[in-house]
Amino acid sequence: MKKITSLVFLALTVMLIYFLNSAIPVGKSNLPPIGKFLSPQHGCWLNAVDKNTDYGKTIQLKDLNSSAEIYFDERLVPHVFAQNETDLYRIQGYLHARFRLWQMELQTHAAAGRAAEIVGKAALQHDREFRRLGMVYAAENTLKAIEADPLTKMACDAYTKGVNDYINELNERTVPLEYKMLDYMPEEWNNLKTALFMKYMAFDLSGHENDFELHNTRQFFSEENFNKLFPAIQDSLDPIIPKGTPFAEQTVFPEKPAEADSVYFKPKEFADISETKPDRENGSNNWAVSGKKTKSGSPILCSDPHLSLNLPSIWFEMQLNIPGMNIYGVSFPGAPGILIGFNDSCAVGFTNGGRDVRDYYDITFENNSRNRYLYNNEWHSTSWRVEKINVKGGRSFIDSVAYVALGDQRCPVMYDPEFDGDKASNKKNYAVLWSAHRPTNELKAILMLNRARNYADYTEAIVNLKNPGQNCAFAAKNGDIAIRTQGDWPAKWAGQGDFIMPGTSDKYLIQGYIPQSEVPFQYNPERGFVSSANQKPVDDQTYPYYLGRNYPLYRGIRINKNLNKMNGITVQDMMNLQNDNLNEFAVYAMPMVLKHLNPQKLSTEQKTYYELLKNWDLKNTPDSKGATIFELFWDELDGLIYNDEYKKAPGVHLKPYMSTLLEALLRDESYSFVDDIETPGVETLANRMNEAFKNISDKLFKLEKKGKLEWGRYRGTDIKHLSKLEPFSIVDLKTGGHSNCINATKYNHGPSWKMIVSLTEQTEAYGIFPGGQDGNPGSPYYSNYIEKWTKGEYYRLWVMDRTDTQNKAIVWSVKLNGDRQ
Repeated sequence: MKKITSLVFLALTVMLIYFLNSAIPVGKSNLPPIGKFLSPQHGCWLNAVDKNTDYGKTIQLKDLNSSAEIYFDERLVPHVFAQNETDLYRIQGYLHARFRLWQMELQTHAAAGRAAEIVGKAALQHDREFRRLGMVYAAENTLKAIEADPLTKMACDAYTKGVNDYINELNERTVPLEYKMLDYMPEEWNNLKTALFMKYMAFDLSGHENDFELHNTRQFFSEENFNKLFPAIQDSLDPIIPKGTPFAEQTVFPEKPAEADSVYFKPKEFADISETKPDRENGSNNWAVSGKKTKSGSPILCSDPHLSLNLPSIWFEMQLNIPGMNIYGVSFPGAPGILIGFNDSCAVGFTNGGRDVRDYYDITFENNSRNRYLYNNEWHSTSWRVEKINVKGGRSFIDSVAYVALGDQRCPVMYDPEFDGDKASNKKNYAVLWSAHRPTNELKAILMLNRARNYADYTEAIVNLKNPGQNCAFAAKNGDIAIRTQGDWPAKWAGQGDFIMPGTSDKYLIQGYIPQSEVPFQYNPERGFVSSANQKPVDDQTYPYYLGRNYPLYRGIRINKNLNKMNGITVQDMMNLQNDNLNEFAVYAMPMVLKHLNPQKLSTEQKTYYELLKNWDLKNTPDSKGATIFELFWDELDGLIYNDEYKKAPGVHLKPYMSTLLEALLRDESYSFVDDIETPGVETLANRMNEAFKNISDKLFKLEKKGKLEWGRYRGTDIKHLSKLEPFSIVDLKTGGHSNCINATKYNHGPSWKMIVSLTEQTEAYGIFPGGQDGNPGSPYYSNYIEKWTKGEYYRLWVMDRTDTQNKAIVWSVKLNGDRQ
């Protein structure tokens, strides 16, 4: 009776919140029929999973080429043993769909600009933007590359068949809960959907740029002040490839147009465009230490990608085994293979490359028909892509997107007077040139890495990774370690692509890509480790190509400080380092802050907070009050220093990066922006700091009164269901960490998979992600990892051997017949 009552409560709660809190307009077409949703024969009750369910009996896959087995351990991790790759990837597709189908379809619909088919008019703007970005066009190009390669075509064909095997088992009674809530049925999977998923990840990891914002900010500020606000060189940089490392001789020499200083670097007009962007903090940490620094004498590789924290989790953990390949790690539901993991010989981990590979060009059309555009002093014919967007509960929307040829690349005109990102004042036409539009095959890199046995295999595989560009760390049981800043990186002249570029000639186009022989890498470095944390990969003084302005500094500094001094390293040491909450930004800032704060000018109450800040251990631990005080203080100081200069800035602009102010003040405390341009007299840094501290005192008092002054209560972390429905979400987690800590946990973003692999003779590996294996909110395996993840704990990763069939770690199993044998 208790179980039935809780199910009734859950169902009614979901419906109530769906009515009250959804951003989707309430109407007949947007909400499921309540009777159908609550029906005992077809409704949500059928999605509740008993903890005693035998998952082996839920697998009905048939007609394989050869026999295969799936063994589930106590965490619902499948260990798949097949005889050939075709069956292996088919089983993987089936399992992804079995546990994550709605997530897979939602993400690929979103990538294709088809979200309005599911949720109605509320998603129309999103769909138009993604169609105009050329997401489907990019996926179509990638699909051509995938299907032209025998390995990736085989894997995708098999994977697609497996997904559809599961979809074909479903009916109204058995579809995942979210389909019932939104009242629709899944459609067949195809290889294009896998390509769309790959492009969705490219958007998430390489789609953040600030061209419009920097363009407007440069127009507003003088050249001198702009370069102070957005310096190309960072004083504190500890790059991925250490300073002093020699690089290959430059072979591509991009030339800046002669008129660039007067035309490009001095924009005359504001660009009133607001874009949808992925989180600029999408990053990660990875490192590998050689055996000469470990207690075991074997390399250890660590990886923790920082992505949005959602339920279902972005990752699905599994082991894939066929003769000649045994790989364990996490996969993306939507694509075959293991992305981050290890096999019997080596391990790999990724961080985001962070470079700007998406540029905008101002296009001149002959007239309002936009049928011809000016390029290299000639009028060229526009090509058109007519996008029909189906809208649930409404009329279809037809959007005609112009495409122009810039060099050898066909580029969509993303923003024009008919679509300008919710702005009514744009009268310009901006085409987007994005390297993800190129026909690349990143899936080949993943599948080849799964089979890699040594450094040569790693380098042969990784060069297939083009977009999103990544820093790929590698370690092998033979003792090798390496890192490569891999991608299709444009060879740019200094400043190219920072602002909107003229699109009337080829002078401003990318003049080539950095050759793979000149891509920065390290192999068995003398210091005994490689690492990356999204910082700039190289020293600007010695590397010949322009890499942009915006890179985080402090996690990389902290990681390298630790690894440089550590010896006799153990797995536990690496766990401690991944969970490290010391705020390296505060390490640099706090001596200067305490130098200038004057407690004698503070009230009794303010002195209490001053003492908490003064005695802060510089760690963003969940119970730290000093961490909250410092965060609020620095935000207030940043506003006091910059807001007066930005008061009349255009609506679309960019504020300086967090490191800019700190580095400027450490260099010169009389930094020109410290003085308030709106008040008489000269403001000093001491004046500003004391003003900032006094300004936040009322807020600190209110937070303390509410019991929210501790960092874990003030910031905390929410892991929300992709629908944003509260009953399916885990919220108000008391977490530590910060974007300037190695533990980069934030409000809804952070370590999405933490993995540590000790490459001893018998591999010793640990990992965890904030979620669970099953995407069904009614399953006991939906969010069962989160408590341990919050505490900074790990699971031992069990790599099953073919002879382990009687191991007590196996909870469920299924043997699949090879009907074609």
